[in-house]
Amino acid sequence: MERVETEKLAVEATTKVWSVSDFCKRHRLCYEEEKRLRHLFGHFATARELLHNAQRTPKWRG
Repeated sequence: MERVETEKLAVEATTKVWSVSDFCKRHRLCYEEEKRLRHLFGHFATARELLHNAQRTPKWRG
């Protein structure tokens, strides 16, 4: 059994919230994908939600 300090728990439980448009710019997603993510989440979402739902079109080398 382990004792959990409330101060430590509060710090570790914080979640990064992103602006959907900033996330799309940073990850070089197209406008259509940004529009889809904004429709899905609104203007803000957690990093985890965005990373798990973002779809990138593959850039095949040829």
